Amino acid sequence: MMTPTRPLRHGTSRDVTTWFAAVVPPQGPSLPAPAPPPRRQRGGAAPGNGVNVGDGDGERFPPLQDHGVLVVEGDGHRQVHRVGHVHGGGYEWAIYFYPDGKSPEDNAAYVSLFIALASEGTDVRALFELTLLDQSGKGQHKVHTHFGRSLEGGPYTLKYRGSMWGYKRFFKRTALEASDYLRDDCLSVNCTVGVVRSRTEGPKIYSIAVPPSNMSQHIGQLLESGKGTDVTFEVDGESFAAHKLVLAARSPVFRAQLFGPMKDKNMQCIKVEDMDAPVFKALLHFIYWDLLPDMEELTGLNTKWVSTLMAQHLLAAADRYALERLKLLCETKLCEDVAINTVATTLALAEQHHCHQLKAVCLKFIALPENLRAVMQTDGFEYLKLSCPSLLTELLEYVAKVGEHSVSPCLYASETLDGSDVNGRRVKPRI
Repeated sequence: MMTPTRPLRHGTSRDVTTWFAAVVPPQGPSLPAPAPPPRRQRGGAAPGNGVNVGDGDGERFPPLQDHGVLVVEGDGHRQVHRVGHVHGGGYEWAIYFYPDGKSPEDNAAYVSLFIALASEGTDVRALFELTLLDQSGKGQHKVHTHFGRSLEGGPYTLKYRGSMWGYKRFFKRTALEASDYLRDDCLSVNCTVGVVRSRTEGPKIYSIAVPPSNMSQHIGQLLESGKGTDVTFEVDGESFAAHKLVLAARSPVFRAQLFGPMKDKNMQCIKVEDMDAPVFKALLHFIYWDLLPDMEELTGLNTKWVSTLMAQHLLAAADRYALERLKLLCETKLCEDVAINTVATTLALAEQHHCHQLKAVCLKFIALPENLRAVMQTDGFEYLKLSCPSLLTELLEYVAKVGEHSVSPCLYASETLDGSDVNGRRVKPRI
């Protein structure tokens, strides 16, 4: 059977050589060499005379019986028989069959089957598959395979000529003799070898430099120029002109609002509630440029607190308009800028907008002994207790993990847990 070379990821290619070998069980009379199984062609099984083998480049070889297929019986003397010798993937390979097993300690209870590197080679990386074919027609083949493993750690390395891969206990003799794998005192074994090669590209003699894509720059300039705008948003007393098609292409929420069956009746001017103007401006910047804006340029202030506050509001806006990439960018920035005076409000935000990774970062930060008391004294912690009281239980669990059991009473020292003000009301800081 021939299997074509197939390119693999990470700059590698694999040559696959497949052959069939017919061997007999460790008991039974000597028989003439059996005919090999029908040749399987690409796309499925098909009848044929003999078994052809080849590498991925299409080279063909004579049937295996011309390469020394042996019919043997076990005699308890730890026999080994080489069953076939073929070329594939740039190397020669051989199958070794031990009818009485390879390990003396097994007392001939198992048959052994191995594949060996039969030609010169050093550190040959390969994947192997041995399939004992069910000859009853039920298709219950027994497969031992390396294929499907990752190329980083999956291939087996054959150090030098004569190195083997296989199974000392390939099959129990008594079970094999009573199985459907045996027919006319013969076994059929399908063996596949895949050689993994690294592919390196040398310097190109002729090449034409192609600049990186500047599509986002063109779309961003479209926003800055204001040309072709067909919708205006009124946000906190300010107006922002935009393009319906760009908004609809980037946000499913805008798509429904502008073109869906429930679209706004007044399509010329849409009023946006519960959002600050700088936040909506940053939202438009991302939609057109696919980048976060410069927070200092946007707000006119160069402080970490303002940058964090803007990222918090922008995360809420991203969730509102289903901009997942923007949401992740904001989460990343908030993780990087986590601090005593803002971590509690960031934790509440992460809980409200289902940002699980950001939530875990905040909980771990607050639970640290050197941070806990300082965070509890911030206004943000009071906001956290009011808006997300259930988080206090999770916070206690994190505190317990770092061994600070003594601080748990402090968490409840100033709390009101009688239900008087735990209705989730939200205190939104203004930018």
